[in-house]
Amino acid sequence: MLYYREAVVVSVKNLSGIVSINRDGSWVCEGDHRHRSRQYPDPVAEAKKQASILEAYLEQRGVALPEGYFSYKVILPNPKFSSIYSSNFPPEVITFDQWTLLKPEQKSMLSGWIKGAFRGGKKEMQESIHQQLNFIFSTAPIWDRLEVKGNKYVLGEFLEFKGKQEDTQALRPIKRSKVSRLVIQKTSMFGLAPSRLQVLYCPRDYRSEGTSTSSEWKEVTVRSSTEVLFQPQDSNKIRKFKLSSILSMQLSA
Repeated sequence: MLYYREAVVVSVKNLSGIVSINRDGSWVCEGDHRHRSRQYPDPVAEAKKQASILEAYLEQRGVALPEGYFSYKVILPNPKFSSIYSSNFPPEVITFDQWTLLKPEQKSMLSGWIKGAFRGGKKEMQESIHQQLNFIFSTAPIWDRLEVKGNKYVLGEFLEFKGKQEDTQALRPIKRSKVSRLVIQKTSMFGLAPSRLQVLYCPRDYRSEGTSTSSEWKEVTVRSSTEVLFQPQDSNKIRKFKLSSILSMQLSA
């Protein structure tokens, strides 16, 4: 998140119960809603690693950031969170109790991080960095996203379509370089009738920030039994989703 003259990586952990820190930095949560002990990797180390990865990525994309531009925070917003020897927690950790004790201006600063506010500092330099970061973040690779029935979302990587040859042939033009979003317009109650896919064709060429692109919606009609092969994040198992169960799919850059 961007705020004043710095960028902050914010990690939010919804932990409840009594938490202590082991010598190796890992956290142990006792008496959470599952009523059992559970160990978590050091959230502060994870946030620090994410900040360093992001900083390295921006440097690779050609952004010259001021020294000390990146920092990181771990927010623990659950009021049912408590700790043993809280003084052992690193200063980057902000618990619910600490949040309630913060002065209004400090809360404003932290909420500014979370909301992505960006203002102040040397105006010309800040605007230049802001423009560069906005462009890079808008073209950075992210997870693909499936929206399925039941108000559920799956993040991961879209692989391909599977089904009848004429359907996969009709869907062949749907490529990551051309398509940003698919919306399933209509299926029958039992998923037997054809599905109308409304496809947003958005040509992508990120070699130049000034490149102009035009977008247009097109429709493709295929069988509802056509499947989407999708690799969920943090999983080695490929899942299959029928079009009849999908509301929309968004493809990353």
